[in-house]
Amino acid sequence: MDSLLFARLQMTFSLAFHMVYAAIGIGLPLLLVIVEGLYLRTERPHYKALAQKWAKVLGLLFAVGAVSGTALSFELGLLWPAYMEVMGASVGHIFGLEGFAFFLEAIFIGLYLYGWDRLRPWPHWWCGVVIAASGMLSGVLVLGVNAWMQQPVGFEMNGQQVIATDPVATFRQPLWFYMAWHSTLACYMSVAFAVAGWYAWRALRGRCDAYTRAALVAAMAVGAVSAVLQPLSGDLLAKYVFKTQPVKFAAMEGQFRTERHAPLRIGGWPDEAAGETRFAIEIPSGLSFLATHDPTAEVPGLDQTPRSLWPNVEITHFAFQIMVGAGVALLALSVWFWWTYYRNRDQILQRRWLLRAIVLGLPLGFIGLEAGWFVTEVGRQPWIIQGVMLTRDAVTPAPGVGAMFVAFTLLYTVLGVTVIVLLRHIATVSYSETPLPSATKDAPSNV
Repeated sequence: MDSLLFARLQMTFSLAFHMVYAAIGIGLPLLLVIVEGLYLRTERPHYKALAQKWAKVLGLLFAVGAVSGTALSFELGLLWPAYMEVMGASVGHIFGLEGFAFFLEAIFIGLYLYGWDRLRPWPHWWCGVVIAASGMLSGVLVLGVNAWMQQPVGFEMNGQQVIATDPVATFRQPLWFYMAWHSTLACYMSVAFAVAGWYAWRALRGRCDAYTRAALVAAMAVGAVSAVLQPLSGDLLAKYVFKTQPVKFAAMEGQFRTERHAPLRIGGWPDEAAGETRFAIEIPSGLSFLATHDPTAEVPGLDQTPRSLWPNVEITHFAFQIMVGAGVALLALSVWFWWTYYRNRDQILQRRWLLRAIVLGLPLGFIGLEAGWFVTEVGRQPWIIQGVMLTRDAVTPAPGVGAMFVAFTLLYTVLGVTVIVLLRHIATVSYSETPLPSATKDAPSNV
């Protein structure tokens, strides 16, 4: 049990750390492509300065993400050998494809970073497009493996032998598409609102120039589009989970009893001992309607499943509430920003309450992203492969798991401190531009 506990803690810490860098590797290249494209169209130097600054940040965080991802791959093999035996035979080739996407991204990051004065402008921009596409593809392929863990297909067990029967079966499952769409949008949201929050903070500290405004507007554009699309992807994913993983769905919603006209619960404290979710705001028949479009539909509860096969209901429910709450807050923030921008774009950096709200929204995308993955992984427990292998049966019997947890935790701590120091150094090298004049409603825009 000590090995199982330390192994799960190690994977929690490692995935939470690595996921930030993976999201940046997916989201930041899109912003790079946008601002460099604007520079090529307008020839305004602050767009080029933004692209060059963000390229340095991308190069640094890509390198750290590569280290943390490599460490994570070692952890999988060392901590979960039984899982790796089944996964490797069934969908291990998907990790191989993800490796090709990763190396493609690495090659073009090198071309992009060192090609500013060596490549012509449009070929250089196309290098950024390849980075954005390969980064997204890398994440989508990894999600193929995770979708297989939630809904394992394409293999058979012949005693202790694993026989792959359909290497691409997981890509034909709707779950992979729903997870890929939802997670990719979450990465775009996380990065966009983090970037917007940083430049809103700079504006509050007096940096009111075209450079800052262009960064804020570009980031909020990506963030707003992602925030609008995210509820659609989340609804499709939740409906599919309802059909294929009813225990996870019940834990997400704090649904202990099977019932018709099941209410939608906002907030609340799941009490496993009493079998009810206390203090929640309930919308009558809301859950039945959202899950099936029928307010009278029956929603299976946790009472249909043996207690030994329940996930941690408290963590799953709270994480789901945090994820949804963060998404709603960022959607509201997007509406506020663009309504204000539409009314008077030239004074957007003088709207201090709006800027303060954007600063407060800086971490919400990443908080929602991490919470969503807690729902995905904790909600599947006690299965490491749904319906096939229990997590306790997959952990290594070898000793020393606790020491490994300490060693890898120190590694991630060193990496985290290094990133903070280097990012502070990059931030001190600032782009100099004459501040924007006091804007009026009729003044021309400098963006």
